[in-house]
Amino acid sequence: MGNWQLEVFKLGLFVSFPVGMFYFYNQAQYFEDWVIKMKRELYPPDDLTCRQELQDFIKEMRQKQQSELIAKMQAEMDQSTRPFKMAL
Repeated sequence: MGNWQLEVFKLGLFVSFPVGMFYFYNQAQYFEDWVIKMKRELYPPDDLTCRQELQDFIKEMRQKQQSELIAKMQAEMDQSTRPFKMAL
């Protein structure tokens, strides 16, 4: 076992280490740089050609869905306008 000076040193280290880490990692400049770097890695800037391709694809899909819906509605209309046949 150490003497009282060692115990004071350990207590000072146990108290100052978390306080020092809190101070260092909560500096706005370090945090801001890290956040900007991570944001650019996770969400790269939009590419205009990629964006245009995506918009064109969405437009084509909507037109396809609308044409399918119109065809389905016309088929239902044709089916509902036929005269009913009664089976005896």
